[in-house]
Amino acid sequence: MKAREKREGESKVAMAIAAHPDDIEFSMAGTLLRLKETGWSIHYMNLSSGNCGSTLMNGAETRRVRRKEAMAAAGLLGAKYHEALCDDLEIFYDLKTLRRLAAVIRKVSPSIVLTHSPEDYMEDHMNTCRLAVTAAFSRGMPNFRTIPAAKAISGDVAIYHAMPHGLRDGLRRPVKPELYVDTGATHARKREALGLHQSQKEWLDASQGMDSYLRAMDDLSRELGRWSGKFEFAEGWRRHSHLGFGAADFDPLRDALKSGMVMNKGYLKSLE
Repeated sequence: MKAREKREGESKVAMAIAAHPDDIEFSMAGTLLRLKETGWSIHYMNLSSGNCGSTLMNGAETRRVRRKEAMAAAGLLGAKYHEALCDDLEIFYDLKTLRRLAAVIRKVSPSIVLTHSPEDYMEDHMNTCRLAVTAAFSRGMPNFRTIPAAKAISGDVAIYHAMPHGLRDGLRRPVKPELYVDTGATHARKREALGLHQSQKEWLDASQGMDSYLRAMDDLSRELGRWSGKFEFAEGWRRHSHLGFGAADFDPLRDALKSGMVMNKGYLKSLE
């Protein structure tokens, strides 16, 4: 029996799990909006509060402001907001954080998990990726205790990794996606959601030399569109191995958005 047949009649739920407030908007929100347009319920979670993301406010005030901004952005996207679990630079691949994230995944029961690239420019992103993958893997293990307690769930889940920031790994090597999702029709809403993170313009300008975080997102999306050879704006994704997560042919993102995506034939050829 094919995976699509096994999933028939089940709810369509997609969950974005990122490190910091505004990470989802940078590289995942366009795809989330495309899924929502096709009838999927979407969920939004940043593992960190973003408390270190300011040179003008103290940690407590930054945490409060960034939570408010993230909730507003999730609302604009039409996504269910989930609270952060820790603070900036404190996203560790540890047991307590894993138990807490696993509880959220069991409650949400997503068929699609969108998260960071395994290779990226900072540890918070990569640790978030590792936590999301293991939390999803443990969803059906009744002997793995979550915080708070949540019953194990069944069903396939597919994990898709976003592009690393700058489209390169931590050693500056280019990273190419497996598939490109056309985000042209959702780009304006994605940009509006990113703009709600107003506290980040000052921080990114001061800390990373980004002249404009909105323009940086535009450039990233436009570059991926150019790579696709077809779209003006795009987001790029790589699908995680199905082993431990579902059937080999379970590819719900491709099934949901196949009319608005292109596959990277060079990437697929490298897998042969």
